[in-house]
Amino acid sequence: MTSAHPGFTAPTADPWKGLRGVMSGLLILQAIVVGLAFPVVAKIGGGLTPSSVAYLSTLIVALVLACGYQSRRWALPLNCGLTLLTIVGGVFHWSIAVIGLIFALVWAYIIYIKRDVSQRMANGQLPGQEPIGD
Repeated sequence: MTSAHPGFTAPTADPWKGLRGVMSGLLILQAIVVGLAFPVVAKIGGGLTPSSVAYLSTLIVALVLACGYQSRRWALPLNCGLTLLTIVGGVFHWSIAVIGLIFALVWAYIIYIKRDVSQRMANGQLPGQEPIGD
């Protein structure tokens, strides 16, 4: 992902490294917030059932494990899929779906940022990029 447009040198700093860090941090934050939904489901929802505990626990583990895959091409679709699974967790309590929707908005913004950085890199507008051959 660090290749630049053929007409420009690569940027001095790898912009994707920072984006990978942001995505990993966001996954950890999402895992923490989903974990904080346990008391909500227990007290306000229908109570914790074996299926709700298994679903939420598996989702939290998957969110944490996904942090290690952020350098892969398929990392962003994986992150969005996990967020979709968070929304589906609304079957246990509507607040989990709200958590998922909020994180879906944040992931949509990450997608926008990634597209913008890619376009700027292709146009040679990132710091440290120089035209090749001049």
